[in-house]
Amino acid sequence: MENKELILAIETSCDETSAAVIKDGKEILSNIVSSQIESHKRFGGVVPEIASRHHVEQITLIIEEAMSEAEVTFKDLSAIAVTEGPGLVGALLIGVNAAKAMAFAHNLPLIGVHHIAGHIYANQLIHKLEFPLLTLVVSGGHTELVYMESDGSFEIIGETRDDAVGEAYDKVARTIGLPYPGGPHIDKLAHEGEPSYDLPRAWLEPESFDFSFSGLKSAVINTLHNQKQRGEEINTQDLAASFQASVIDVLITKTKKAQEKYNVKQVLLAGGVAANKGLRAELKRTFDHTKVELIIPPLNLCTDNAAMIGAAASIKYKQGKFSAYDLNGNPGLDLERE
Repeated sequence: MENKELILAIETSCDETSAAVIKDGKEILSNIVSSQIESHKRFGGVVPEIASRHHVEQITLIIEEAMSEAEVTFKDLSAIAVTEGPGLVGALLIGVNAAKAMAFAHNLPLIGVHHIAGHIYANQLIHKLEFPLLTLVVSGGHTELVYMESDGSFEIIGETRDDAVGEAYDKVARTIGLPYPGGPHIDKLAHEGEPSYDLPRAWLEPESFDFSFSGLKSAVINTLHNQKQRGEEINTQDLAASFQASVIDVLITKTKKAQEKYNVKQVLLAGGVAANKGLRAELKRTFDHTKVELIIPPLNLCTDNAAMIGAAASIKYKQGKFSAYDLNGNPGLDLERE
């Protein structure tokens, strides 16, 4: 393992406890993820206190498993990376303190990573990134268009003004009576129905790349309530298909417009909602016959995982951007200051 960059990465920003060992920023030697979905399902969403407790129970075991699977020891490592933010502060602190303790004990450089930078660089684990590029970030807490002129530089050119797309999916799913997390259930239902309901699309100002989903979410809730009051039967498949069609239409139209304006070489998809089959298919259809290269990560790299944190940390390692021991969990960490 000599002369190889080996980074142990840790991710605990929400409800997944994950550790990975990444070689040279591109090769996954291990990527262990322990999900807490079953624990949070009965509450209809993530309970921060429960998430933190699970991280405390799992973190040491997950790190040991990741290093064992990668067949590395602390002597082999080049650095230790961890999600610094954004996320649930209690959850972030578990990972940050574990990383700091190991970095101190083994005299290794420490690298704090922005969670969204991780989602973007998950794409580097499957394909070489070429700049300038544009990333559509879609997750439970984020909906953004991020322009990157070079490695490690992030410019948010569009973001949601209210609900993130994943948040809108979960709220609509709850209204329809579907379990948490709502995204996969709505996606599945949407493929069984037709977009027959007339639901709004929020385009905002003509030149804006920003998003808004609260009006769409309210329109779905109002449609449901009105039909129930009139005693009409609700076609949940068609409603899910109509909701998803509206979301995808706005996401893709704005992504295409931004791609044309910024003349990028690649368009990347990133974040938990990147697992949505409807969105993946429509993006492929849109960019299939263009000169722009579309990169969509495999499903296991869409949701939160530590491999993506290791990939993003590799750029900081090469640039010598290390963190001090006063590194803290930062729920409001700014991507553009990375």
